[in-house]
Amino acid sequence: MSIALAGPARPRIEPTVLQALRSPRLLTREVLAGLVVAIALIPEAIAFSIIAGVDPRVGLFSSFVMAVAIAFLGGRPAMITAATGAVALVIAPVVRDHGMDYFIATVLLGGAIQIVLAVLGVAKLMRFIPRSVMVGFVNALAILIFISQVPHLIGVPWAVYPLTAAGLLVMFLMPRLTRVVPAPLVAIVLLTAAVVVFSIAVPTVGDQGELPRSLPELFLPQVPLTLDTLAIIAPYALAMAVVGLLESLMTAKLVDEITDTHSPKTREAWAQGAANILSGAFGGMGGCAMIGQTMINVKASGARTRISTFLAGVFLLVLVLVFGDVVAIVPMAALVAVMVVVSVATFDWHSVRLSTLRRLPKSETAVMVLTVAVTVWSHNLAIGVIVGVVAAMVLFARRVAHFATVTRSDAGDDAVRYTVDGELFFASSNDLTTQFDYASDPDRVVVDLSRSHVWDASTVAALDAIETKYAAHGKSVVFEGMNEATTAFHRRLSGGLGAGH
Repeated sequence: MSIALAGPARPRIEPTVLQALRSPRLLTREVLAGLVVAIALIPEAIAFSIIAGVDPRVGLFSSFVMAVAIAFLGGRPAMITAATGAVALVIAPVVRDHGMDYFIATVLLGGAIQIVLAVLGVAKLMRFIPRSVMVGFVNALAILIFISQVPHLIGVPWAVYPLTAAGLLVMFLMPRLTRVVPAPLVAIVLLTAAVVVFSIAVPTVGDQGELPRSLPELFLPQVPLTLDTLAIIAPYALAMAVVGLLESLMTAKLVDEITDTHSPKTREAWAQGAANILSGAFGGMGGCAMIGQTMINVKASGARTRISTFLAGVFLLVLVLVFGDVVAIVPMAALVAVMVVVSVATFDWHSVRLSTLRRLPKSETAVMVLTVAVTVWSHNLAIGVIVGVVAAMVLFARRVAHFATVTRSDAGDDAVRYTVDGELFFASSNDLTTQFDYASDPDRVVVDLSRSHVWDASTVAALDAIETKYAAHGKSVVFEGMNEATTAFHRRLSGGLGAGH
């Protein structure tokens, strides 16, 4: 009688949308969080539109469509998806060199590629991202959020500084008094009121670009359906898909850790693709998960459900179309204060304490620092994560390579025994052939593999090379003690890899 053991049930993410709708306290928190995010999205979307070289309405409409779409399709509740700088940087050359129609076609193809990658299970690769890279990603994110606010504090009227300081003070004190109303919203309202009442001349949201006055419309790109068109847009679409997915899945994993919940990453991957296709269909520039706005929503405002994500998109559209004149007078100092607090809260301060650094292996600290350095230097979270993962793999391979040892002993009857201990793969087996005394050993050699395991073709080639070298000296080698998997793997590949030739 056999008993099938099911894996542990994954806990449901709570509160759910229904729970929030039934609780006035939770619903108020979600609604106000969505409003705060919408206000913070406006200058960001305009800025990313400028980076991409398109009209501000393109970024704003893209943010609206993607936020609303991901609220229904996405796997990670409370995560904000909208137009982003990472995607804007990748596809900006298309509109500059080929025009708007090719630009939208690139967004549509990028979304389709993301869906294909989701079907292929690319989201499952997230399990191979080590903690040191994740910590580096979070710290680099915090630094980039802070750096992005610096331009708003340089070459500005002196009044910006006391306003920013006041916003920081409100953000610090408000949670100590009450958490019913999000501190970022209180800071934005108070600073806007102060600017209006006292007629303070400081940069505002309206200075970032003109807000749209009409609803988004369907946009079908007029491009020839030929291989030439595909050759133009495919490289940019693939880069957009990879960068967008990586940033979105990393953000989802970060929110999972903050909220102590689990979210389906494969669903998130194809949902991002679907949201990008919808964005392109309405003339948007596409995007991915927005880490800064997600931190405002989840950490600063305490949102936990899809309601906040959905309302962030709805409020964004309402604010720019109906209350555009009001939104335009919000001082940038208020948004700077919000983002500075978010960056401080996002940074993993525990990771840089001396006590933590002393306990951690130097290789893990090196990977974390490298991830931060590359990300901040390139201003691209995807590049930083990829470099960090590669560095972690290399350092791990080097560390594991030293775990394989070879011990020589007398086997009697004019024979010698070599006992191999440890895991054998390309890193540990490269020096395996140098551990044997081919010239001096007796005619019979036994290699005991009972305490090791063969993982790859490199190791099989090394074993073949050992056998070939002994044969050149007129001696025979017997490999014994292989486990079942190693025996099958060795039998399948041995003699067909050109070892020793």
